Amino acid sequence: MIMKHLVESRLVLGRAPRALLDRVADDPTAPLTVGLAGPAGHGKTALLAELTRVQQQAGSTVRTGAPGPDDVVDPDDLLLVDDAHLLDDERIGVLLRLVAARRHRLVIAHRPWPRSAALTELVDTLRRDGQAVLLGPFTREQTAAWIAGVPELTQRGELVDFVHAQTGGVPRDVERLTRGLRAAPSLTTVPAEPPRSVVLEFAPELEIQPAPVRRLLLAVAAGVPLPVAMLGPLLDQEPETVDELIATTRSAGLIGADGRLTPLVRRAVTTLSPATERSAVWRRLTELQLARGGPVLPLVRSLLAVGVLADCPAPTLAAAAQEALAGEPAFAADLFAAATAAGHPTGARQALAAALAGNLDDALRLADRLLTAAEPADRAEAAVVAATALAHRGHTGRSVELYRWSGTASSVAFAAVGGLATGELSAAAKPAGEPVGAPPTLHASAARLMAEGVRESVTGTPSAALSALVQSAALLEPDGRAVLLPDSPAALAALTAVHCGELDIAERVLHRAQAAGVGGPLMARRHRLLQAWILMVRGQTLAAAERLATVTADERPLESRDLLFAAALRMGIARRTSDLGALKREWGPALEAVVRHRVDLFTLLPLGELAIAGARLGDVARLAPYLREGRALLDRLGAPTLWSVPLHWSGLHAAILTGEPAAADDHVAALLAAAEHSRYAGVVAAAAESWVEVLRGVVDPVRVEAAARGLHDTGLCWDGARLAGQAAIRTSDRRAMTTLLECARVLQGRSTGGTGGQRPSDGETATPAADAIAAPTQQGLSDREYEVAELVLAGLTYREIGDRLFISAKTVEHHVARMRNRLNCANRAELLALLRTMVADRASDAAGQPWPQRSAR
Repeated sequence: MIMKHLVESRLVLGRAPRALLDRVADDPTAPLTVGLAGPAGHGKTALLAELTRVQQQAGSTVRTGAPGPDDVVDPDDLLLVDDAHLLDDERIGVLLRLVAARRHRLVIAHRPWPRSAALTELVDTLRRDGQAVLLGPFTREQTAAWIAGVPELTQRGELVDFVHAQTGGVPRDVERLTRGLRAAPSLTTVPAEPPRSVVLEFAPELEIQPAPVRRLLLAVAAGVPLPVAMLGPLLDQEPETVDELIATTRSAGLIGADGRLTPLVRRAVTTLSPATERSAVWRRLTELQLARGGPVLPLVRSLLAVGVLADCPAPTLAAAAQEALAGEPAFAADLFAAATAAGHPTGARQALAAALAGNLDDALRLADRLLTAAEPADRAEAAVVAATALAHRGHTGRSVELYRWSGTASSVAFAAVGGLATGELSAAAKPAGEPVGAPPTLHASAARLMAEGVRESVTGTPSAALSALVQSAALLEPDGRAVLLPDSPAALAALTAVHCGELDIAERVLHRAQAAGVGGPLMARRHRLLQAWILMVRGQTLAAAERLATVTADERPLESRDLLFAAALRMGIARRTSDLGALKREWGPALEAVVRHRVDLFTLLPLGELAIAGARLGDVARLAPYLREGRALLDRLGAPTLWSVPLHWSGLHAAILTGEPAAADDHVAALLAAAEHSRYAGVVAAAAESWVEVLRGVVDPVRVEAAARGLHDTGLCWDGARLAGQAAIRTSDRRAMTTLLECARVLQGRSTGGTGGQRPSDGETATPAADAIAAPTQQGLSDREYEVAELVLAGLTYREIGDRLFISAKTVEHHVARMRNRLNCANRAELLALLRTMVADRASDAAGQPWPQRSAR
């Protein structure tokens, strides 16, 4: 037997076998009555051989094999009997009499099964009158000890884990795999699979097994829990016989105590079994699973893991694909495709799986084909798939048409959402009733609430809109992974919350949707982009960039709506960190993203951010047609305040950067008119009024600070710090300057105190408080100080700056110290960050001239 190789090298034993050997070595002539039990391959023969060696070294006589009825056994001899489970009743009776006499020294080894009545009596007597030793599999430490004794192998933790996981610690299999790895040429890393030579060593053991045992092994190799009630029909055996088969297979060391195959044995069973026998067993297994309503996905996954998925019937593939749809839509799409290829058409289910996985190309292609050739039910579902894919790609009008054509309750609601998004005010009317016969499912109820929330955002109050959308999102959380959505209620709730300054609510609803996987991978990136947006608005630009990176790291290209938000995020982060190079670099792709997606209600937020960035770059004219389209859309909807206020806020800042006081005044007027609509609108209106007053040189530190803190409290943290900073460098009152700079610094600290916030070191990008001064006038620094600041930022030393400006290095140092005191900077890093933004934005401040006074209204 294979385990006899152990004797030639060394033994790795557990506590009980080691204690037995130690006892025999300490007193070779002491009484000894031991029953040694264990499945095949667990070291019984090796332990008996080691006992022989110990006794012979002590000069004692060792007798092996079971004596016959006429044989005489000397009480001084040590009798070792292996494989007692194979003995006939007569020889077992002889052993039983020797044990009962209590004069003989003997060790009897046997497997747990088969167990005749005579062997059962012998085992019970050994346990009662002597000692029972049970041999089990190696622990991980024992496996490591075995590998450590093989000089050709370097004992690495990964190798030990691999061997132990593949073998389950069965000593026979540990020895086989270790020997195979030792023979492998230039083993430098842990292999992904056992060597084929090791797998082939199982062939003799499998061939000698009875046909029912081989079928049982194939059934267990499928990797799914199999109750005895199911194994009976599968193996065409009675339950009692099934129990015996399991015991026989476990006794052969092929199945573990938990009823499972180790990966190594499983590979051997699936590889070495005849293909016809394997196909017959697994086909029958899938039929039984489907008949009893049991899950078939684990079975299909197991067949795929061992490379024999072709043995799986097409209906089983389709059933497994349906089970995988919620958690693994991409895998489900592959299974649906395999079922279709095997002759079992899956209809719109395959298109649905592709869409949920985010593969909209395949989803559109499959859905379009079904729209013209499928059965009515499949055509309706295909229309929903196509409508959803088109919504994600910015073709909202065509999406609405398809939703209305499909006619389901959810589709009617999604059509209303899409209609409102494109400025169709008639979509705000509530539907007359549900489609006839439509069940009130969670999906349908969530879609109806989602449509109601969007209607309220246009015709009602922000609180009503937010409440309906949050409720809609909550309805989908228990089972929303397989729900195909043009946009998730969580995303719309977050957008609504951002538009009314409830960023905490937005974060929580997105977090829950992300955790629940609502909408599958198709919506996952949408949710992460909105989470990044909230972080950016709060001024946590580093965290926002990191969250954005998790979206763009995916090799799958972004769809047009997500692409637009990602582009606006890049521009917004670059603007807030005063990264002019990034702004210029990302401007072209951002314009392309705008062109690819039609302006709708839910893209006004990124459009407004891009308008500010375009103004910062002096190229906002290229966005003018899309901004006009956005304003026209709002006009068609009656200029809903919830959606209009953020666009006016963005328009104000774009006008400030382009030096257009009249346009800025118009935006301020619009914001003031909307101030009574909500707390958020009132805060933004007050801040807008403070902005234009500051730009005209009128700085009321009390009003400015109140407005800045109001912005911060509604989530516009970066804007609040920026307003305070702008006012600080425009006032000639030193005390007011100090107060406002401290306010900016405090607001910055609050906005960066959460995830992703940090203070910059020398040479790093400015933090929001420093960035708050985005377009300073020359009231902050003198012309000479600007010259010194530019050269300091260029990396010149004080001596080099002095040589360049024809002044002494001491004078340069004096200028730097005065700038630091005047700007109330706590350290050099803060001074450099502040100077960087002031110098970079100096030219964009309308040539540094104060704005004309606003006319009285």
